[in-house]
Amino acid sequence: MQSIDIEQEVKDLDKKIKGIKTKEDLENIRIEYLGRNGKINKLGQEVKNIPDQQKSEFGKKLNEYKKTVTDKLYSIKISEKKEESYLNISAPVKTTPAGNFHPTTLTTQELNKFFNYYGFSVLEGPEIENDFYNFEMMGVPKNHPARELQDTLYIKEPELLLRTQTSNEEARILEKKELPIRVVIPGKVYRNETANKTNGAVFYQYQGVYVDVNVTMGNLKWIFEKALKFILGEDTTIRFRSKYYPEVEPGLSPDIQCKFCHGNGCEICKYRGWIEIAGGGMIHPTTLTKAGIDNKKYSGFAFGWGLDRVVMQKYNIPDQRLLYSGNIIYDYI
Repeated sequence: MQSIDIEQEVKDLDKKIKGIKTKEDLENIRIEYLGRNGKINKLGQEVKNIPDQQKSEFGKKLNEYKKTVTDKLYSIKISEKKEESYLNISAPVKTTPAGNFHPTTLTTQELNKFFNYYGFSVLEGPEIENDFYNFEMMGVPKNHPARELQDTLYIKEPELLLRTQTSNEEARILEKKELPIRVVIPGKVYRNETANKTNGAVFYQYQGVYVDVNVTMGNLKWIFEKALKFILGEDTTIRFRSKYYPEVEPGLSPDIQCKFCHGNGCEICKYRGWIEIAGGGMIHPTTLTKAGIDNKKYSGFAFGWGLDRVVMQKYNIPDQRLLYSGNIIYDYI
C-alpha cells in the first residue's frame, strides 16, 4: 500500500453514516473503523511495508484520516424514540405522609384565636434582654429575694441576659401608654435548670396583659377559666390558689386536675393530683407608676402560662423533654 486516498475513504464513511438509525448501527461502524481489528489499525500495520522515505507522509495521512473518522462518529447523536404512554392525571392516588405542625405551635395558634376573639392582639418580644425590662420594671430590683427564684442565664453579667419570662415585653407595652391595653405574648424563655419531666432550661410561656378602667381580679379568673376549658376541654377541673409573684398584687395560680391520673397522683403531677399551669394577678401599682400610667384611674391584670405543661396535658405527652428531642416517632396530632 503506497498511499491513503483520504477523500475516497471519507466518502465511503459518509455513505455508511447516512444509513445509521440506531445506537447499535453507530457502534458497529465505530468498531469497523476504530476497533482493535478495524480499518485504522490495519492501515497502521502496513507501515512496515512502506519504503522509509514514504513512511513520514503515510503517517501524517493516517493520523489525519483517523481524526476525521473519530470526529465524525463521535459527533453523531442518536435519539431513540420511546413509546408514548398515557397518564391519567385524574386517577386517584394514595396520599403520601406529610409533616405536621409541632404541638406547641398548634396550641399557640389555638390560644391566639381565642384571645383574638376577645380583642387581644398577639405580639412578640426580644429573647435577649437587659436587666431593667426583665427584672426591675417588673418589680424585682437588684438584690430582691425573688431573683433567687429564677436561675438566670447571663450573656454579659449583670446587664445582658436571656429573658426568664415573657413579661419583658409587657414592660415595653406599658411604657407606650397606648390605653386600653389587651395583648398576649407567646414565646421562648430560658432558665438555668436541670431538665426533667415537667421542667427544662428552654421552654415556652404565654403572657397576657389587660389594662383598662375597672379591671378586677374577677376578670382575670373568668378569662383563665374560659381559656383553659377552651384549650383543654370543658371537662377540665380547675382550682385557684393565692400565690406570690413580685410583679402582681394580689397574685393567684390556677391549677388543673392532672389528666394523666385524674387527680389520684402520679409522677407527672408529683403525686399531688394537680398541675400548676399558670400564674397571674393584678399588675402592681408601682409597675403602672413606673410606666407613667395613673394607677388611681387604671388597673389591669397580667398572667403567664407554662405553655409546655398545657401541651403535655392536651396531647397526653408524659415528658416535656419529648417535645424538643427531635424524635419523630411520636404521633400525637
